[in-house]
Amino acid sequence: MMDKVAILHTNDLHSHFENWPKIRRFMKLRTKQLEDKGYRVFKVDDGDAIDRSNALTEATSGKANIELMNSVGYDAATIGNNEALTTSHDELAHLYDDANFPVVLDNVIDERTGQLPSWAIPYRDFLLKNNVRVRFMGLTAPYPTYQYMDWNSLPIKSTIERCLTAWKGQYDVLILLSHLGINNDRRIAKAFPEINVIVGGHTHHLLVHGEKVNQTMLTAAEKWGHYVGEITFDVNDDKQVENMKARVYKTSEMKADVKDAEEIEHLEDRGEGILASQRVADIPHTMTTSLTDDNELVDLGLKAIEKKAGTTAAVLNTGLFLGNLDKGVVDKNELHKLLPHSIHVMKSEFYGYNLWEVVMEMEKNKDFLVRFEQKGMGFRGKYFGRLIYDGIRYDPEKKQLFYHDELVEPDKKYTIALIDHYSFIPFFPAISIVGKNDIFYDETLRDVFGDYLAKKFPLKGE
Repeated sequence: MMDKVAILHTNDLHSHFENWPKIRRFMKLRTKQLEDKGYRVFKVDDGDAIDRSNALTEATSGKANIELMNSVGYDAATIGNNEALTTSHDELAHLYDDANFPVVLDNVIDERTGQLPSWAIPYRDFLLKNNVRVRFMGLTAPYPTYQYMDWNSLPIKSTIERCLTAWKGQYDVLILLSHLGINNDRRIAKAFPEINVIVGGHTHHLLVHGEKVNQTMLTAAEKWGHYVGEITFDVNDDKQVENMKARVYKTSEMKADVKDAEEIEHLEDRGEGILASQRVADIPHTMTTSLTDDNELVDLGLKAIEKKAGTTAAVLNTGLFLGNLDKGVVDKNELHKLLPHSIHVMKSEFYGYNLWEVVMEMEKNKDFLVRFEQKGMGFRGKYFGRLIYDGIRYDPEKKQLFYHDELVEPDKKYTIALIDHYSFIPFFPAISIVGKNDIFYDETLRDVFGDYLAKKFPLKGE
C-alpha cells in the first residue's frame, strides 16, 4: 500500500500580514481536507518570512512574525536573506526562541562558534506508515555580506555534496527548502537526482504547476502571500516517488472572514503603537521631501551618513525619503514610514581615477533613474529619484571632478559615504569592482538618520 504525501508551502511572505488571516485559515482547512483523503501533510516555509519595512516586524525584531507562524503549525522552515541580514546576530540568535517549528539550514555557520547556528538543525526527519523516511533540508542564498553579521555562508554545490555523502542511506525521500532562486534550483535539480522536491523562493517566481527538471519537482509560490503552494505525491512499496503534482492557490480567491480586516488593522496598530512610543527628536520646522530636487531631508541624510562613515563627502538618492516630517517631536514610527528600507551605510575608498569612473556612471544614469521603479535589494520605496552629491562636484563642460573644490588627483585616495544598495544594483558597477567598501551593518539607514536627528534636534529636557 502506497504512502500519500502532501506539502503545503509558503515563501517570501515579507511581513505582508494583510494576507495572513486567509493563509492561516486555508492551511488549516486544506490540511484537514488532505488528511481526510489519506495524505500525510507537511507545512513548510521557505524563508524571508520577515521584512522590517513592516512596523510590527521592526518593533519586535521579527518575533511577532514567529508568533503568527506558530498558529499554522509549520513542520519546518528555513531562513532567507532578510532573516540573516536585517536582524543583528543576537536578534537572529533569539528570533526562534518561541517557535514551535524547527529551522533547517545547512549552509550557514556561526563565525563566533565555528558551528551550525544554535537555532538551526541540519535536517528534519519523518517516518511514514510504511517506514518511508522523509527528510527536509534547507539552504539559503549564500550572500558574502553575511560576514558582517558574524555568519559564514557556505557554497551551494559543495554543501549539498557534503550532506548527501554524510546522509547516504538515511532517507528515502529528500526535500530541499531552497531560498536560492529559480536558476540555482534548476542547476541543483540537474546535478543532484537524489533530491525529489525543491520548494523554491528568493526570486519571487511563480510555478503554477511546478516545473519538472529531470526527476525533480521545482515549486514556488511567488511572494507576499499572494499564493499558497501544494505538492502531492505517492511513495510505492519500493519507496519510489510516483504521481507527483504541484499547484498553487491564489490568496485573493480564498474565502474572507468578517474579522480579517480587524485582525490586520490590529497587527498594524500594534507595531505602529510600539514605535510611536519611542521619541527621537524635536525638529523646529516641517521638512519636506522631493523626488526631483535637492531638499532638506536628503541634505540631512547626507550629513548623517557622512558622520556614520567618518567621511566629508557622500551621495544619496532622493527616492529613499518617502514622505515629510512635521514640525515637533519625531518618533520612530514616523522615521519608519520615512525610511522603511533594509539599507545600510557604506564607506567606500577609491583612487581618484576610480572615483571619477563612479561619478561618470552616476552622471550617465542619473536622469534615467529619477523615475525608475526600483525594487528589491533592500529598497522599499517606489522610484529611485535624483542623485544628490555632498562634498563632490562634477563639471560636465570640462569633465572635471572636484572633492571639496579641489581637483581630484588620479593617484590620490578618497573616501565617500554611500549606501550598500548602490553596490547591489547594476547601474554603478565600479563601486563593487574597484571600491574598497566597508558596510556598517550594525544600523540601518533609518537608525543612522534617527541618531543624527536626535543629536542635531534633541528632545526638550533631554
